[in-house]
Amino acid sequence: ELFGAVSVTPLSSGYCLGSCNWLIQSQHEKVAYVSGSSLLTTHPQPMEHAPLRGSDAMILTGLTQIPLANPDNMVGDFCSNLAVTIRSGGNVLVPCFPSGVIYDLLECLYQYMDSANLSSVPLYFISPVASSSLEFSQIFAEWLCQSKQSKVYLPEPPFLHAEMNRLKHYPSIHGDFSSEFRQPCVVFAGHPSLRCGDVVHFLELWGKNNLNTVIFTEPDFPYMEALAPYQPLAMKAVYCPIDTRLNFMQVSKLLKDLQIVCPEQYTQPPPTQAHRTDLVVDSQPPPLPYRRADVISLPVKRHYERIEIAPELADSLIPMEIKPGVAVATVVGSLSTRDNKHTLQMLPKVVQPCSIRKRKCAEDAVESKPPRPLLWGSLSIDQFLQSLAKHGIMDARVEDSADGHVIHLPGEDTVIQASEDSTHIMCANNEIMRQKLRDVLLKLLQKL
Repeated sequence: ELFGAVSVTPLSSGYCLGSCNWLIQSQHEKVAYVSGSSLLTTHPQPMEHAPLRGSDAMILTGLTQIPLANPDNMVGDFCSNLAVTIRSGGNVLVPCFPSGVIYDLLECLYQYMDSANLSSVPLYFISPVASSSLEFSQIFAEWLCQSKQSKVYLPEPPFLHAEMNRLKHYPSIHGDFSSEFRQPCVVFAGHPSLRCGDVVHFLELWGKNNLNTVIFTEPDFPYMEALAPYQPLAMKAVYCPIDTRLNFMQVSKLLKDLQIVCPEQYTQPPPTQAHRTDLVVDSQPPPLPYRRADVISLPVKRHYERIEIAPELADSLIPMEIKPGVAVATVVGSLSTRDNKHTLQMLPKVVQPCSIRKRKCAEDAVESKPPRPLLWGSLSIDQFLQSLAKHGIMDARVEDSADGHVIHLPGEDTVIQASEDSTHIMCANNEIMRQKLRDVLLKLLQKL
């Protein structure tokens, strides 16, 4: 809860371990923030999309960078290129982040290497946070999918890299790695931009040998730009971007009838494929685009506020049933606001000594009087005419109008206009008659 104004709730996005979407809601409005999300069955919990429905606005970010690439095909290309390189005596370098898609990639790679008789090839994971990343994948079982959660409670390791102990992890290329390193091998290291991290060392070490291969799997970095400072480069470069995030077709089906707020590039086809109008966010109402550093107003208006009634004030209420299942009561109290929360409390009892001024005491006495009762109900014309007859008014004549009735009293030179929500009494300078008719009318209405 933020300052009593809104509550913020994380929802599993299904993309990677710990990734989430956010639901920002008050008592009557709801705004969703959707970051990198996935509907594929991978290691994290499935995406929770049911709570997103009914949002007044949805901020959409983190869609796939490669909408035309199938993740399963990319994993297949990754494994086949890796096997070709290893069999030819070369090494494989995979620039990657220390968490995220790498967990699923390692599991697919283990199964493929076992089937290809490459299980003896060493796998190295080099990162200052490699050990912590692998430990977190075992500890935070509540963020894992159901099949991996069940393994934790057996107890069994949820991931193959812990069960088989095949993946060797090191904080850097110095120390134990230097003495245990052997080739050919597969090395996972950062950073995917090739501008920092231990991956720079391996590019300089293996870059002059055409038997080696660097395989790019991160879609957020153009691999040709990343390799530019290392040219000429003899080692092979393979681009197998693996991006399991939502694509445009999935978004259109998942987020129907919502007001979407998204980056401007999501509303236009890619520059290299201007004819692909399917590669845009298509929704009704039309999405609201924004650019970097824009300040925008969300199309959300607050119409209601929640007010709590103090228990002692609630005890003093006397509800009156106006129709079956519906009761109302008048409420008079003091509105208190604190930390964006509103509470209706009993009116404070202020007692002042009457010796100050009698006039002041009289004013306080007037203010402490209970409020005048509220009137409700519909006017029955037949009952009204009967009441007029009891008071000696026998010449009433009724006419129907567009919004009610008009009652003429010729003997009193008076006209009464009665509609569903109002009644007007028009007399010719006869205040006594007006008050008499008013009293007759009020007796036919109910009081709260």
